[in-house]
Amino acid sequence: MPMTGEPLKVQLLGPVRAWRHGREVVLGPPKQRAVFALLAGRANDVVSVDHIIDAVWGGDIPQTAANGVHTYVAGLRRILEPERSKRESGDLLISTAGGYALQTDPEAVDAALFARRHAQARRARAEGRLQEALDTAESALSLWHGEAHSGVPGPFAALERTRLQDLRLTAVEEWAADMLAADRPVEAVTVLLGAVAEEPLREKLRWLLMTALYRCGRQAHALEVYTETRRLLRHELGIDPSAELRTLHQQILTGGPATSGGTARTSTATVDDRASAPEPAMTRMVLTETPRPAQLPPVARGFVGRTRELAQLARLLTENDRWGASTPIVVIDGPAGVGKSAFTLELAHRLSKHFPDGQLYVDLRGTSMEGRSLSASEALLQVLRSLGVDDARIPVDAASRATLYRSLLHGKRVLVMLDDVLSADQLRPLIPGGSSCVLSTGRQRLGGLAVRDGAHLLRLDPLGTQDALVLLRCLSGDRLRRQEAVARRLVGLSGGRPLALRMMAETLAANPDVPLTALVEHFAEEHGRLDRLASGGDASTSLHALFETSYQALPAEAARTFRLLGLFSDELITVSATAELTGTTEPEAAGTLRLLARRHLLVETGRGAYRFHELMRLYAAECAEREPLTHRSAAVARLLQATASVA
Repeated sequence: MPMTGEPLKVQLLGPVRAWRHGREVVLGPPKQRAVFALLAGRANDVVSVDHIIDAVWGGDIPQTAANGVHTYVAGLRRILEPERSKRESGDLLISTAGGYALQTDPEAVDAALFARRHAQARRARAEGRLQEALDTAESALSLWHGEAHSGVPGPFAALERTRLQDLRLTAVEEWAADMLAADRPVEAVTVLLGAVAEEPLREKLRWLLMTALYRCGRQAHALEVYTETRRLLRHELGIDPSAELRTLHQQILTGGPATSGGTARTSTATVDDRASAPEPAMTRMVLTETPRPAQLPPVARGFVGRTRELAQLARLLTENDRWGASTPIVVIDGPAGVGKSAFTLELAHRLSKHFPDGQLYVDLRGTSMEGRSLSASEALLQVLRSLGVDDARIPVDAASRATLYRSLLHGKRVLVMLDDVLSADQLRPLIPGGSSCVLSTGRQRLGGLAVRDGAHLLRLDPLGTQDALVLLRCLSGDRLRRQEAVARRLVGLSGGRPLALRMMAETLAANPDVPLTALVEHFAEEHGRLDRLASGGDASTSLHALFETSYQALPAEAARTFRLLGLFSDELITVSATAELTGTTEPEAAGTLRLLARRHLLVETGRGAYRFHELMRLYAAECAEREPLTHRSAAVARLLQATASVA
């Protein structure tokens, strides 16, 4: 790669290396290089210390990990900016907002430059500029110097290797299709042979190789590739080649001799015609029988607000250049009843026109009251069936199902909505490659998806007062006309949760003969309020039932802490008070409070303290009664004694 001109150049597409003002710098030990690679891959973005730890150590985190991060950052600063004094903050590697950022032009990082050139090649191809597409694709592929993130340890590097390898092979496939369109099959064969050796189960590569060999007049070699493909797929995945590979095989079997131009043609000319077309059918390795799914449920009546968040995500997900060939992932998290599914469905319907190959929807039932959640393997079975795959072709194991799923969606623009996700491991196998999009919802903040998979995380909070008033009036008919004070009181009692507002509106509309004051008092009484915010026997509309599923999913110690916090749930909750209440150390209490906040059972105030949302406060007080009386008394006594000693 070039080593002059720019102050910093970074290589991630091969062994991780860096050059400063044209001179290579030694990046230090493996974990220090892992920290550098992470920051370079997220150039100009602040990466928190916790995310760095997760990316470098994964599940095996030593107690010294945080100190290790600071040590590695200090080492990188000495290497990258040797002229900087210890008291100077530096210009390249900066500390801010609880994390670190590598400040540089993103295109000084070869992985970002590769993604941009790949996107440019795609645009040129779509606009019919074939030679420009070829030249740009070749310049993108020339940036590779071996396996990406080579020699770097940690889960982030491992996932980046897989992601970037998939992007490279996608670029190779598109370049090879363009070479066939330009009637240059001989040059394509050499590159495709190497790519197939790297990824022997990637069927599109094998289709392109068979086509290139056939058009070079090497019919026997093309048939050998098919025989090897069929044997390999049956042995590794227990499936037969796809419909397009079988069709191509039949066309080659019935084809005539190669023409003088060196291009083999079948009697129907379909192989040559389809391979030389600049766009689609055969430049996409998918089953021709794959249906166009349209599985999004309808948006609930009366959706209001969230305008800024919807606009932000719509912009993010329709900026193709930003993502290149990678799959944009958005994870919406928030407390029960806050409207995550309604918001995500609204977003999905708005975006559907940008994903013309269809929309998939799976309810993963992560917090379902009707039994256990779906495993990734079960979800993949459901999706593959909906994509028209016969049960006989669906592999038994989850990894093979994920491979087939990604092959089916390869080259397509499909929107995938995954509702009520429990964990990152449940979601990851359902992320397709390329230009599709994933929208997911869940009650936990999945920070690992942001670090390892580049997901965009959005926390959904309760509605603001004005939006809540609009929703309440919209759904309750004329009952609240010119009743501003009543409406505002109901909004306050709801805690701004759309589900609670819908329950209130339904009660108002269903009881036109009951005075408003009586209905307001019905909701205002704290005892039993959560049970009144329900609709008949439908557990999915009961806030009490939804809160219960969140509580039941807690680890034992976190559940005990939650119960005890219900004893003084109308106060600000501090780490020291929690430690006294639970009889644990302050570090243990702090960790439990963070977990409860990640599960959206508490809200962090930003001052190292926490509080309950209004309705969660009532639920916590109910849960406190489940703790044995002797335990509650002892907890309060510890807290009072500690308070008295401080006073």
